[in-house]
Amino acid sequence: MNLVAIIGAFIITLSLLSYGIGSISISRFKIVSIMVLLFLSLGIIFDVSAIVLMIIGSSGTPFTFHGFVGYLAFFVMLIDTLWAWRIFFKSGLDAKISDRYLMYSRYAYLVWVLGYLTGSLMILWR
Repeated sequence: MNLVAIIGAFIITLSLLSYGIGSISISRFKIVSIMVLLFLSLGIIFDVSAIVLMIIGSSGTPFTFHGFVGYLAFFVMLIDTLWAWRIFFKSGLDAKISDRYLMYSRYAYLVWVLGYLTGSLMILWR
């Protein structure tokens, strides 16, 4: 693994931490707070940065099983974050979230963790 891909792998871990804090806060407190919006948004920023770095640092094609899972994970994470921002703009700070959004957020986090794990396992089995 070259240096660019290693930096991407480090940044994707920051995304995991940020998005995880935001998602767990949603699940625990069932409101959209500034902290939730901050950590979900940081997760998106870190994830985009890491994806770009890992594609640049990769010698293979970005269209692999892990790539598919990773892109899907990013997409559901993006929808989750945009939905949280929509709730904020519609209902304000500390807005209660619906059970539908809560369930989507939990599944989005699960998909994201699966994407992270497939990438980690792929590196271990090289």
